[in-house]
Amino acid sequence: MPAFPEIVLSSRNAKKIGEIAELLAPYQIPVMGVQDFPDVPEVDEDGDSFRANAAKKASVVAKQLNRWVLAEDSGLCVDALGGAPGIHSARYAGEQGQDAANNEKLLAALDAVPQDKRTAYYVCYAVLSDPEGNIRLESEGRCHGRMLREYHGENGFGYDPLFLVPEYHQTFGELPAAVKRHISHRAKAFERLLPQIVRLFASDLVSGTALAAGS
Repeated sequence: MPAFPEIVLSSRNAKKIGEIAELLAPYQIPVMGVQDFPDVPEVDEDGDSFRANAAKKASVVAKQLNRWVLAEDSGLCVDALGGAPGIHSARYAGEQGQDAANNEKLLAALDAVPQDKRTAYYVCYAVLSDPEGNIRLESEGRCHGRMLREYHGENGFGYDPLFLVPEYHQTFGELPAAVKRHISHRAKAFERLLPQIVRLFASDLVSGTALAAGS
């Protein structure tokens, strides 16, 4: 397999970075997190869609670092709440990344909703930007399930302990990481995106197009 350029993951979520790094590992694509570049500020996720936020996170960081950047935006969409929390999933209760508060707010919002109406799905939209900030590849993945009334399991993060995957009769919080890597929204998005990355990089190498950062 040819030596591919290093990709920066535009995320500071350690658990999310870990999941993505595991998905990239079989392709031998070197990765590092944006937290390794302390001068890069947080990107304001003010887009109106998962795609818009992912594209902004990738493009802005790519231009700042002059590197290939992979970014994704993901969240939970609950049908009974009109798709909420959606793009606001990580800050549903007000502050970014407050999982416990977000979950409690969601449980309260769904309190009167019967179990058969608590359908939901996770969305992941992933994009790859070249060092000039151009979005070269993109992909979306979804995983459908149902929201429970109580927590089950301690794995994963975010709403995982409340999100039941009916086919497995377990929540994302209960499922082993090896299983989640194959069925999650993130896994499905990257299952489509990663072969495209390999083909893009291989094609550019063959054609003589410069891939290295700073080119």
